[in-house]
Order: sequence, then C-alpha cells, then structure tokens
Amino acid sequence: MPKLLLAAALLLVFAAPLAHASQDRARFGSDITVAEGETAGDIACAFCSVHIHGDVTGDVAVFMGNVTVDPMHSISGDVAIFGGNLNLGNESEVAGDVAIAAGDANLAPDAVVHGGQSILPGRFWLILPFAPLIILIGIIWLVVYLVRRNRYQFPAYPPPSNM
Repeated sequence: MPKLLLAAALLLVFAAPLAHASQDRARFGSDITVAEGETAGDIACAFCSVHIHGDVTGDVAVFMGNVTVDPMHSISGDVAIFGGNLNLGNESEVAGDVAIAAGDANLAPDAVVHGGQSILPGRFWLILPFAPLIILIGIIWLVVYLVRRNRYQFPAYPPPSNM
C-alpha cells in the first residue's frame, strides 16, 4: 500500500513533463474528462477530478479529487487516490489494483476490481501531514498570548497621597 501511494505521488510529480504522448494526460487544478469513444493512456491529476466516459489503457493517479467511471467502461491499469472517492458504474472494471487513502470506493453491483483493494476511509488522514505544523502554530499562539497577558497589567488603584 505505501509503495503504491509513493508510486502515485511520483507519477504526479513526473507525469507533467512526460505526458507528451497524445494519450497520456496530466493536470493540476482542472478536471480531466475522457470522452465517449476516446481512449486515454496514463492519467495524473492533482486538485481535480477525473471523469471517464471512454476507456483508460494505463494507470490513474489522483490527489485531492474523485475518479468516476461510467457504466461499461474500464481502466486497464492501477488506480491510486489520495483524498477522494472512486465511483464505478454498472459493468465497469478496473483491471489492476485500487489504493485509496482518505476516501472511499463506491462500486455498482456489477462493477469489478480484478486486482487488490486497499482502502483507508475517513478524511482524518488529510491532517496527518500537517499535524507538526498545527502543533507549532499552537505553541507560538500560546507564547504570544502569555507575553501579551503579562505585559499590559495595570495597578488596580494608584497609591494614596498624603495631604
């Protein structure tokens, strides 16, 4: 599972320069659609979703987005998704493995995944990489709060004057 996610991450990093073949697609921030009757190779997408109305002959890697496969269409390779869902229509199939972290697989009754499935549901996986940063921000906020609280103390009453 970690090797598949690492491979998907590397695919996202290196796919944009290598996606010069007419069938491969890589995007950042805008959805990818494979039209009806069209065939695509490898697909890599970050912060976007993939809509498959045709067929995919390669792998699909998505970071923070969903993959939707229409009925009676297929993905010949593996599917790796971080922070999204896989939606397979009736009689659609994935020939390879499926790895999903921080998401879920919604399979129609007739949908088939021929390879293995590794699914870590729940969105809490999304905050794990940011946990050290959140803790650091909390410590900084606490220090600033304590310094400001002690810095601006005023005496309750002025000292009495002797007349």
